[in-house]
Amino acid sequence: MKSTRVRVILAVAAAGVALTACSPNQAGAAAVVGGERISTSELDRNVREYEAALAKINASPSQLQFQDSVPQLVLYQLALSKQRAKAAESKGVTVTEAEVDQAIAGVGGQAQLEQQLLQQAVAPSYGRDFVKSSIMITKLAAKYGGGNDEAALQRGEQQALKDLQAVKIVWNPRYGVINERRSQEQPSVFVDSGRFGKLPAVAQAQ
Repeated sequence: MKSTRVRVILAVAAAGVALTACSPNQAGAAAVVGGERISTSELDRNVREYEAALAKINASPSQLQFQDSVPQLVLYQLALSKQRAKAAESKGVTVTEAEVDQAIAGVGGQAQLEQQLLQQAVAPSYGRDFVKSSIMITKLAAKYGGGNDEAALQRGEQQALKDLQAVKIVWNPRYGVINERRSQEQPSVFVDSGRFGKLPAVAQAQ
């Protein structure tokens, strides 16, 4: 099932999402996921926490070889996590706290989880929500698949991907627009929108 989750998430990242700029009634939003705002203050709080967690272990964003800025990547993970949860919830998928605890234990505990999530630009306090949304999309794909053979897994992934794409993400253009053609040569998640100026790449930050 782990492979199902990974493949679904990668497929979503490759497929891209809504690229519309924020409308006036969404002022102050870093992104809007299925009608739910991610406020700039929420993003800033997660960014500060994430950067503090890196500093605590004497690590820097440049060591992680990010191709985007920390705010861009933190926002991206927040939005995708909320998108997964909303897509699964719309189909009646739920996850218990016990299931989240079991998943965390499965990766070696809270400390190990936080280390892994730091490599994905996820703030420690958001870890449980991130894990929960991952479990939810895995369960959604399994619900559609109806079996463990490759054909069933692919069927489940394809339908889960459709549900994910139905939950639109609207990005504030100050963070750029989604790179719909990510590749080894162009690995960045966002590209410059040309409106607010390009944010500095973390890999180049001091």
